[in-house]
Amino acid sequence: MKVCLLNDSFPPVIDGVVNVVMNYADYLVKDHGAEVIVGTPKYPDGDYSGYDYPVVAYPSIDTTAVASGYRTGNPFAGKAVSALADFQPHVIHSHCPASATVIARLLREETGAPVVFTYHTKYDIDLQRMIKLRLAAKESIRAMVSNIEACDDVWVVSRGAGESLKALGFQGDYLVMNNGVDFRRGRVSEAEVETATAGFDLPKDVPMFLFVGRMMTYKGLPLILDALRLLSDGGRDFRMVFVGKGPDQAMLEEKARNLDLMDCENSPGKCIFTGPIYDRDVLRAWNTRADLFLFPSTFDTNGLVVREAAACGLASVLIENSCAAEGVTHGRNGFTIAETPEAMAALLREVSGDLSHLHQVGQHAMEELYLSWQDCVNTAWDRYGTVLEMKQSGRLAKKRKLPTDILVSLTAKTMEEQERRRRLRRELFHDFRETAVGMMENIQEAEESMEQLLERLTEDIQKGIERKK
Repeated sequence: MKVCLLNDSFPPVIDGVVNVVMNYADYLVKDHGAEVIVGTPKYPDGDYSGYDYPVVAYPSIDTTAVASGYRTGNPFAGKAVSALADFQPHVIHSHCPASATVIARLLREETGAPVVFTYHTKYDIDLQRMIKLRLAAKESIRAMVSNIEACDDVWVVSRGAGESLKALGFQGDYLVMNNGVDFRRGRVSEAEVETATAGFDLPKDVPMFLFVGRMMTYKGLPLILDALRLLSDGGRDFRMVFVGKGPDQAMLEEKARNLDLMDCENSPGKCIFTGPIYDRDVLRAWNTRADLFLFPSTFDTNGLVVREAAACGLASVLIENSCAAEGVTHGRNGFTIAETPEAMAALLREVSGDLSHLHQVGQHAMEELYLSWQDCVNTAWDRYGTVLEMKQSGRLAKKRKLPTDILVSLTAKTMEEQERRRRLRRELFHDFRETAVGMMENIQEAEESMEQLLERLTEDIQKGIERKK
């Protein structure tokens, strides 16, 4: 089977969805022998060689200042779409509802392959953050939902993600397809922990809390800091480690200073911001060292970091009824609280006095919440086969006609014609060059023959003159 994976980001950008796409590609190739191609916007410092599959990086524009470090791809880049179409995929799988899904629809027009879409995150919040005008943001969200509705099979990463998509106006059906983690199940050695955390003030008898992810306020990070201030005011010692980077990092660090939680004369420096850590083994070590993972996000639709923590025997504190809390039983394999600093502070005060109990809950999280990427991709592979079978038998649900369908169809035909003409020009140029080279070679051969003939005539004339003498 040939699978085309599309996303609006790829290394050098590292985020949760990039991690998903890379694991899909790796396990599709390794476990199923699939042929895979990846399409993504091009970054100036991106190196797209060295993968076990081709990566087509299409032109993009610099929107990093307004889009949290992301560039925006041009989905109408004819050469890139043509390169993806030449691959002749059997399944097209888009992981972002913007340019990636526009390209997916263009490819479907050219190849007839069905489009699978996965809804990973609440893109509407990012759109509202980037687009200050309410009307423009509303129209962008409507366009995003329309793009998703145009796909043949829609997947969501949790039940809550599906309900979030429905709340945006999505009218189709969806299937819950969980994401996994690339961490191995199990805690790392004490030596690895010491190496990874060397140089940080982490007393062994003091509870250590951990957050890993993008430094964004909508992930509940201000709530963590406010809760820690309450905990500190109550006389409880702790260390809180934030791993990651993001546009709100400076503001969050300033808030921590204002709350006397770090870098202050009278503070022991209870909060630590490490910056991003890309080495997965080092991240495993941090998860092993921590006593509790704090993730009060109602934005995330799945929370892969919660499963990564569980892989290392680390339990999480989550907001009750959030997507990340799906499958978590309070006090058994994690903890759930109301979305307030007071609720978090109260829980931390209660559980941090019994670290052995925390570690027991973390062990249950490892046993009950861990889900490997291998298992997840196996499930996706089976679904690809089902979608193809439905497509071939005519049982794939007919999509309702959307206003953009005509535009996409016309655009695809125009791009296909432009590419056909471009290739024709290239072939004509090649033929002309070959003909010209051939003519030059023939002329050179004729000149050489003429020179040889003149040499022989000159010799004959000279011999004749000598004989007459």
